[in-house]
Amino acid sequence: MGLAYLTLIPFIGAIFTKLSTRLGRYSSAWVAILSAMLSLFLLWPLAMQAWQGNTVIQRITPWMPELGISLAFRLDGLSLLFSLMILLVGLIVVIYARYYLSPRDSMGRFYSYLLLFMGSMLGVVLSENIIQLLMFWELTSLSSFLLISYWQQREEASRGARMALTITGGGGLAMLGGFLLLGNMAGSYDLSDILLAGDAIRSHEHYPLMLLLILLGVFTKSAQFPFHFWLPNAMAAPTPVSAYLHSATMVKAGIFLLARLFPALSGTPEWTWIVSGVGIATFVTGSYIALFKHDMKALLAYSTISHLGLIVALFGIGTPLAVVAGIFHIINHATFKASLFMLAGIVDHETGTRDIRHLGGLRRYMPYSAVLMVIAAAAMAGIPGLNGFISKEMFLDQIVAHGNTFPHQWLLPAIVTAGAVFSAAYSIRIAHSVFFGSEPDDLPKAPHDPSSGMQIPVAILVAACVAVGVLPAIAEPLVTLVTASTLQTAPPAFHLAIWHGLTPALWMSAIALAGGILVYRQREAFFSLQTLVDGRIDAKIMYNGAMRRLFAWSGAITMNADNLSQKRMLWILFVTAIVLGGYGFISGEGSLVGSRAMLPVDPMSIMVAIIMIAATIATVVMHQQRFTSLILVGAVGLGVALTFVKFSAPDLALTQLAVEFITSVLLLLALFFLPQTTPDEQDRLRQTRDIVIAVLAGLGVAALSYAVLTREYETIADYFIENSVSGGGGANVVNVLLVDFRGFDTMGEITVLALAGLGIYAMLDQLQLLSPKQDAEGRPWNPDTHPLILATFSRILLPLALLVAVFILLRGHNLPGGGFIAGLITSAALIVQYLANGVEWTRTKLPANTHPLIGYGLLTSASTGVASWYFGYPFLTSTFDHVHLPVLGEFELASAMAFDIGVFLVVVGTSLLILINLGMIHQVSYLPRASKPTGGKEAKPASAATMANKPEKLAMKKQEDMSWKR
Repeated sequence: MGLAYLTLIPFIGAIFTKLSTRLGRYSSAWVAILSAMLSLFLLWPLAMQAWQGNTVIQRITPWMPELGISLAFRLDGLSLLFSLMILLVGLIVVIYARYYLSPRDSMGRFYSYLLLFMGSMLGVVLSENIIQLLMFWELTSLSSFLLISYWQQREEASRGARMALTITGGGGLAMLGGFLLLGNMAGSYDLSDILLAGDAIRSHEHYPLMLLLILLGVFTKSAQFPFHFWLPNAMAAPTPVSAYLHSATMVKAGIFLLARLFPALSGTPEWTWIVSGVGIATFVTGSYIALFKHDMKALLAYSTISHLGLIVALFGIGTPLAVVAGIFHIINHATFKASLFMLAGIVDHETGTRDIRHLGGLRRYMPYSAVLMVIAAAAMAGIPGLNGFISKEMFLDQIVAHGNTFPHQWLLPAIVTAGAVFSAAYSIRIAHSVFFGSEPDDLPKAPHDPSSGMQIPVAILVAACVAVGVLPAIAEPLVTLVTASTLQTAPPAFHLAIWHGLTPALWMSAIALAGGILVYRQREAFFSLQTLVDGRIDAKIMYNGAMRRLFAWSGAITMNADNLSQKRMLWILFVTAIVLGGYGFISGEGSLVGSRAMLPVDPMSIMVAIIMIAATIATVVMHQQRFTSLILVGAVGLGVALTFVKFSAPDLALTQLAVEFITSVLLLLALFFLPQTTPDEQDRLRQTRDIVIAVLAGLGVAALSYAVLTREYETIADYFIENSVSGGGGANVVNVLLVDFRGFDTMGEITVLALAGLGIYAMLDQLQLLSPKQDAEGRPWNPDTHPLILATFSRILLPLALLVAVFILLRGHNLPGGGFIAGLITSAALIVQYLANGVEWTRTKLPANTHPLIGYGLLTSASTGVASWYFGYPFLTSTFDHVHLPVLGEFELASAMAFDIGVFLVVVGTSLLILINLGMIHQVSYLPRASKPTGGKEAKPASAATMANKPEKLAMKKQEDMSWKR
């Protein structure tokens, strides 16, 4: 359970960081620091096992055992490396952010988002099941969206966050399809099985499709060409976020997945060509574009893209030594890139700008920052004596070996050397142009070195760059361990050293460094040439154009299908159903009528059926009278309830009756704001068309029902009947089915119900509508809005109704009832109070905001599932026992009762949320515009004097027109 706990700690910390702000501004920073340190503390004993070469797998519980999906965690060398980067770099970023954020920034919100992201990344790298991994993968996209858009008042932050979520979310959707195919090929969704099934996977006919789908997820997350453009636009996030996302997390998630699935997916021409090709293209493209960026963070963003391409190319080459080089550069990149982003934040924090064109000569004012920047930039450029040099040499060496497999052996090394030239040039630029040269003019702030709280985290990372660069052997044990777990076999023999002789890679490095210096010295000429192509070839512009076209197409389709005409929407729905259903009947084999004998018909059933048919026909005929139609629809609902009673379904009958009552009241409230009658359809051709469609649809449904009811079928009801008491502890099969056997479905249904209620609340909140003073026939509304007898008796009957609801709730596990029915009865009882006593009286007795009630209900139901996880059972597994008390005797106690209480709270909260907000709509009274005559004479229209003011009159007219159109 240790791996699950250390993954869960940042999520818990995210909650407490927000709550801790009441104790002081910096309290949330301390909570975040303690959360990261506690996760590191829990990781330590497990890391010792992984360090010895063992793979630690902890299975919490089967999640969906029939599908092979379980909640499990895995720690080996690869996941240990990424866990350490996530937690150690995260801890450094947390400390740095404590001093970086301004007093105007909400620290609680920032650290809450950051810990949410930290926990999501830990879930990705520690997951044993790929479906579980995918869930955390999507959580990283959502939490990074929150981090990038942290400064919500800035438009570029919102745009960058949306772009990042769109690209990475689309890649995640593709990866879902790839994971489903991968699990099917391997026969399991567990990584332990997948990594051993490489031969079967690579030989499968769907391997190319599966590989492409998974690589789409990898490339979008790691900002590989041509999906690289979202990463620079994410620079609108605060600098600590950029440092974390670019060095140890987010973009490294794709690299992690590439390494994790390497044994199962690599070794084919498809893998080599796609992965190495995309990696090299990204390396060259990113390094070239980075040189021309004037914003320090934008330059570093493109440099991140370039170095990620370098790592991807190494995994694409696929040799064991290439994997060694890729893993080593992952470590090195995390150190120098995090420090560079933090230094860019320091420059911005202390000078008020990140524009390189306005900076220069800062070494005189910020000497310590200048030293740190030069070392970190040199490491990024691959200068000897620093860690970046060693891994870059290993990369170039593998490029030379890989290039020898091509007809033109010089071509690939030449392309990569060109990319390395620009890599050296932008590294020189970010250090020299900012800290050397002429002094800056007219800076927003007087520059100076920051406080030690911002410098020490950077100094730690820069010291790591120097230590590994001077003594690379200290990194060998870690690289060996990670390589072994990545390859799932013994690692190749290698030696990390500063000097490997006069190799082609060394000459390529020398050319790259000399070329970089030359390009930097002639940078103005390159800038002039770049202005000729700026704006012509830009992936961001292409993306924005594609999004505009997508929105235009979707808008056109939506307006053609849904142009505020319910009639058109129903027309499309019914015609589509008729066509598809007709095709099914025509193309299917066999006759319409089955061999099963029909049940005998009794007079009572015939009478109820006739009443329902008559009410249905009357609803169609009298549809213009909306109030009458509502009553007739209620009569149909009552007939359905009686049908449930006949077929021994009391639970459904009780639910149907309660739903009919509540929906009728809510519809009455909604109809109050609409015209009392609908317009007469004058177009006879449309009437004929509608009649034909309605008749065909009705005949189709009748034929389908008849075909199903006259055929034998296999039922699963016997299983639930036999196991209701022994497996669920209840004699009421329907309730046990809802809260135990199909509890996951019920959890989803109440979640949808809660979302529907919140959606209705959002539409009704602050809404202002016009309400008539009199009906369409000129009669004023009854001033006796709260009849005394109804108000008095409703208050007396409320405790009895609530007692009945509690009784229905408690007995639901063994007799007809349950949380849903009890919630509806409670809602009905409270609705009666509202109708009898009015808004103002009810508002003093009931909370106007029932959002917490809905939240508590969902939390209560979900907690029963989490509790079953804790005891090692699948999610939402219930348990029960019989308890004997001296006075009460023996009674049953079931955990499903807590789930049912959660359902009860959600139903009550949602119903009241809709009801209260319908009743609290601000009403502007007016006289109906087209009153009918009374006493044989036409009534005069309401004069302007009866209106409150002219704008309300115009609003009333617009609302009436829209109502008639609907």
